[in-house]
Amino acid sequence: MWVCPKCGRSFKNREQGHYCGKPPAMIAEYIAAQPEEAQDYLRQINAAVKAGLPEARKKISYWKGRNLIQFAASKRHVGLYPGPEAVEAFAARLTEYKTSKGTIQLPYSKPLPLELIEEIAKWCGENN
Repeated sequence: MWVCPKCGRSFKNREQGHYCGKPPAMIAEYIAAQPEEAQDYLRQINAAVKAGLPEARKKISYWKGRNLIQFAASKRHVGLYPGPEAVEAFAARLTEYKTSKGTIQLPYSKPLPLELIEEIAKWCGENN
């Protein structure tokens, strides 16, 4: 068990990436607080999700009566969290990415599939 010296939260993995302190109110605030190498990926993902869900209310995730999709920076990838049904629906197009129940890992070492992210966001809006 590892404890963050800044915020005191406990994690299973040593030096696990996380957001210390009060959660940011705006997506732009969250992105600005991330490591520089993640910021461009996060901005691009945010734009693709926004294009797919133009009417959704934005917090740190996109809402339309309920949570539709969210994303977060990790050490080696951005996690996109559209939920298990979306991952299953797009499984054939996600074969080159690591997925798990409700999560898609988009590594910093690969170009982002922005059209696919937009389609997934739109699907989430239509099916949730």
